[in-house]
This record gives sequence, C-alpha cells and structure tokens, in this order.
Amino acid sequence: MPKTLFKVDLTKPMEEQEVPGHNRWHPDIPAAVSVNPGDVFRIECKDWTDGQISNNDDPSDIRDVNLHRVHVLSGPIHVNGVKPGDLLVVDLLDMGALPDSEWGFNGIFDRQNGGGFLTNHYPEAAKSIWDFHGIYTSSRHIPGVKFPGIIHPGLIGVAPSHEMLDTWNQREKALVDTDPGRVPELATLPNPHSAVLGNVKGAEFDRIAREGARTVPPRENGGNCDIKNLSKGSRIYFPVFVDGAKLSMGDLHFSQGDGEISFCGGIEMAGWIDIHVEVIKGGMEKYSIFNNPVFKPGPVEPRFSDYLIFEGISVDEFTGKQHYLDAHIAYRRACLNAIDFLKTQGYSGEQAYMLLSTAPVEGRISGIVDIPNACCTVAIPTEIFDYDIRPKLI
Repeated sequence: MPKTLFKVDLTKPMEEQEVPGHNRWHPDIPAAVSVNPGDVFRIECKDWTDGQISNNDDPSDIRDVNLHRVHVLSGPIHVNGVKPGDLLVVDLLDMGALPDSEWGFNGIFDRQNGGGFLTNHYPEAAKSIWDFHGIYTSSRHIPGVKFPGIIHPGLIGVAPSHEMLDTWNQREKALVDTDPGRVPELATLPNPHSAVLGNVKGAEFDRIAREGARTVPPRENGGNCDIKNLSKGSRIYFPVFVDGAKLSMGDLHFSQGDGEISFCGGIEMAGWIDIHVEVIKGGMEKYSIFNNPVFKPGPVEPRFSDYLIFEGISVDEFTGKQHYLDAHIAYRRACLNAIDFLKTQGYSGEQAYMLLSTAPVEGRISGIVDIPNACCTVAIPTEIFDYDIRPKLI
C-alpha cells in the first residue's frame, strides 16, 4: 500500500488535523507535504462540508450547513522541481471509502442557503443517505434503486499565481455587481468567515483569508469540476502556475450524475486517493495547454446498455420565452422532464431530483446548431431500478 502522506481524523475539523488542509485558493498557503516526480502516495480526504452532515433522516443539517466552510481540501502538495510553464501529470491510481465511513450523503440545499440547479422548483432542503456495499450503493430514502459507483474527486486542482487570483476575484465581483441582491448569489466572493489555511497564523492569515478565492467553481487551475468520469485510472495534465504546483484535492463522490444538479450533488463521502505524479517540463507551451487541465479517463466505470433518454429545449418553463441556443435552459428542461416521468413511478419530485444527481446518468448537449433551440438530453440507465420503468403498451 502506498504511504499515506495526508491523514484525516473524521472526529476533528480540518483546522485541528495533525496537518491541516485548506478551503481557499491562494498561492501563499504553504505546502502540507512534498513529493518528487515519480512518487506514488495516498491522500485521505474529509467530506466537502468538513463533517457537518450526519447519517440520519433529518435534513436540518443540509438546511443549516455552513457553506463558508466548503470545500475542505487535503494539501497543498509541493512537487519538487515543478515550475510555472510545466505540466503536472497526475495519475489517479485508486480510491475508496475510509474504513469507518462507508456511507455518503446527497442533498438539496435550501434556496436561501446555496440553492441548486432547480432551486426555483425545489426551494427547500432535503437529504438522502447512501450505504456502500462494495462497488454498489443504495439509499433508504430513495427505494427501488441500486447501482455501482464511479468514485472520483469532485475537486482537484493546483494553486493559482497572484496574477491569476486577482483576475478571478475581479471578474467574479463584476458578475456579482450586476445583481448584488440575487438569491442564490451569482458567485461566492472571498470571505474570511470559516477560512482554513493550513498552518498560516496571525496577520498573514488575515490577509490570505481576505484575498483567497472560494473553491466553489471550476477555474483555470481545475478545481471543482465535478466530472464523474475522472475516476480511478484517469490521468490529468495540469498547467502549472506556481513553484511546486501545489496540488490539492477533496470533495470525493461515490457516484454522480452528469451536472451534479442538486449542488450537494453527488454521493458525498470521506475517503482516500492513491496518486502518482510526473512532470512534463515546458509542457504548457509544447502542448498549448494554458487555460484549463486536460484529462484522459480511466478504463473503470459501470457499463449500462439500456437507457431512457429525456430531451429538453431552450424555452423557459415559467414564461414560455424562447432563448437562443441556451444549453443551460435546455438541460434544466431535460432534467425537469425526467423528474416529471419519475414522479409517475412513485417517487416524489425531491427523490427524483436527488436520484438524477447521484445515479450515473449521462448528460449531453445533443444539438447546439439548430436555431433557435439547443437540445440537451438526460439518459437514465434503466438497469439501476429493481423493476422495468419503461412506459408500458396497453
């Protein structure tokens, strides 16, 4: 077994760990550990909320979750000899649940505290708990389904440079300023409340906490991309912006549907990842990988052969307004159409919403050129149900 370089105690918050991690992006957060190119090692991760959600039937912890706390990340990991302009090559060799935490959770955030993709339709908090049975999972809160997971880090990325951090904060503030009172907010701006910054102390802590970018969105450094196929066997090529790259990760999911639509979105879990790192010197220029990571998916994932596929188009469901090739609206309509169908199968709207966010459903932009409607699809594997859900001929 690879040596564990970053360990977590699930009974303690991240700042009280033997080696604390962090929950902000900033180039001045010091490395927690150092490795060499070619090394193989294990990293343990807490769940993204830092243990705020309990294995029970009460959704009040989802409703009241402190979102200033997320995401707690394990790292940063300094890779010796890696410089800006290089590509950091990260192989995800294996991953799994921690022995004392073989369960996960999914939730719908309250509209006033986080919201989600369908918050205008489902504004109140809900929760589902998922038990792990080897590669399979099932939930007492969404009966009638069982499926294999594709365990993956929802969040993995490298540190930004000071210049990149300034760019992030400026452009996101400009967006928020277009509608500063919106609920949910348009972006999560730097906020020192509940910041965790490794071993940083004193005045330096205050400065970094004020400047550090929140970890909520994906950005040029990778970050919270929530790509369900970024699982064991995957290789990621990260553009490097600071010495040592400062790799961090967390937000592990046992399974997730494309889009992670409920925001508390995959089956969130604590767990471990085995990692191998290498470097391509000067790789950013050589391969024109400047702005975002590139990855090659691994060979391990569930294989389904039968799907029920729901379409959506870019027409607003509330007003009937026609939008021009709007994939966001089209995917939302596809999800809503799938939920309406699942409600005919005995599920509540909330159960169906959480199922689309947790099961390995396939989302696609199926058409993006046929004006004025984009067409998006949501494909639900029928094999995950313990009965035939397909419409019946009478």
